[in-house]
Amino acid sequence: MKVLLIGSGGREHALAWKIAQSPLLDEFYAAPGNPGIADHATLVALNVEDHAAVIAFAKEKAIDFVVVGPEAPLVAGLADDLRAAGIATFGPSKAAAQLEGSKGFTKDLCARYDIPTGAYQRFKAAEPARDYVRAQGAPIVIKADGLAAGKGVTVAMTEAEALAAIDECFDGAFGTAGAEVVVEAFLDGEEASFFCLSDGKTALALATAQDHKRVGDGDTGPNTGGMGAYSPAPVMTPAMVERTMKEIIEPTIAGMAKDGNPFSGVFFAGLMITAKGPELIEYNVRFGDPECQVLMMRLKSDLLPILYATATGTLDKVEAEWRDDAALTVVLASKGYPGAYDKNTPIAHIPEASEKAKVFHAGTALKDGELVATGGRVLNVTAFGKTVTEAQARAYALADKVEWENGFCRRDIGWQAVVREKA
Repeated sequence: MKVLLIGSGGREHALAWKIAQSPLLDEFYAAPGNPGIADHATLVALNVEDHAAVIAFAKEKAIDFVVVGPEAPLVAGLADDLRAAGIATFGPSKAAAQLEGSKGFTKDLCARYDIPTGAYQRFKAAEPARDYVRAQGAPIVIKADGLAAGKGVTVAMTEAEALAAIDECFDGAFGTAGAEVVVEAFLDGEEASFFCLSDGKTALALATAQDHKRVGDGDTGPNTGGMGAYSPAPVMTPAMVERTMKEIIEPTIAGMAKDGNPFSGVFFAGLMITAKGPELIEYNVRFGDPECQVLMMRLKSDLLPILYATATGTLDKVEAEWRDDAALTVVLASKGYPGAYDKNTPIAHIPEASEKAKVFHAGTALKDGELVATGGRVLNVTAFGKTVTEAQARAYALADKVEWENGFCRRDIGWQAVVREKA
C-alpha cells in the first residue's frame, strides 16, 4: 500500500513511526513532515492548504491511502476533496469535522440527542455574554467557538477572570475562532481522554489517556496544547468506558448520521468524570497531541489496516489489541510557551531510542544541517513501564539526556496515577 500522511507535529511522528512498522506498507510519504518523520517516510514540500496540489501529488504517486493528522485540514474539507478524487482517506468530512471546528455545533448536538455535558449558552457579542456570566457566577468556562490550537478555553475561577476571557475572545486574541463564544457550566471531577474510531456505522473503542493542559507543575498557569500525557487513565474503569460508549459515543454517531453528517475517523472525547458519571467537555476529530504518542506506544496491532478499515467502512472486520503496560510522554517546550518564545534555537543532542523509550519530534526543523526548535511544543519524550510510576521515571531519565538550552518541561506528568499507585 502507498500511503501519504498529512501533518508535521508530534502526533504525526507517532503515527508515522507506527504506520512504518506495517508489513502492508510499500511506499510512505509525509507532507510536510518533520526531521523525526523523515526517519520513516519521504518528506514532501506540499502546501496542505492547496487541496488541488495534494490531490495531484497523490495521483502522480498512485497513493492508495491518505491519513490526515491535524484538525485544520479536516475542518477545511481536505478529506472531502481527496475522497471526491477517488482516494481513500482517514478523517471526517468538513461537515462532520464541525464537532471540533465549532464548540457551539457540538453543544447543540449534545442538547438535541441528550448527550451529557455542561449547560451552556452561545454568544456573538461581548455584553450579553458578560451579563450571562454575572448571572451565573464563577467558576465558569469561556470557550472561543472555533479552532484556537488548544488555547481558546479559559476555566475561570472568578467572575473577573471570566469577563476578561470574554473580552479577549471578542477583541481578536484568537482571530475568527473567537467571533462567537460559548459560555458553559464548570464541571467538577477528573478529566480523561477517550479515543474511539467510527466508520459512520461501527464504533471501535481504542484506549484512554489523561492529558496535562496547564503549563506548570501542580496544574498551575495558563492552558496549553498539552504538556504531557499517560495511558491508560485509571479513572476510566471498564464500567466508565462502557457508559461513555453508550451515553456519549453511540448517540453521537447516531445523531451525526441522522443529521446527514455521518462521522468517519477518530473521536477524541475530552471527558469530565463527575459524580454523575462521564460528561462531555469537548470533541476533537483527530488523535490527541500528545495523547497519540502514548496510544501508539501501547498499540500492539498493526495500525494501518485499522485506519484503512475506518476509511473504507469495514471497521467491523478489525480489532485493536493493546499492551497492558502504561506509557507516558513528557513535552519539552520552548521557554516562554504558551506565551512568546524564541524560534530556531539549536537542539544539540537527542538521545537514541531504546525498546522502551523514544523521543518524538513535534516542532523541529533542519536549518543549515542543524536541528532547531521551531514551535512552542518541540519534543515528546515517551516511555513504557509496568506502572505509570515506572514509565514516568524512564521518560524523565531520557528527557534529562536531551541537550537543548531553551527547553523546559513539567516535572510531574502522571502525578494523579502515581499517587494512586502509591496508595
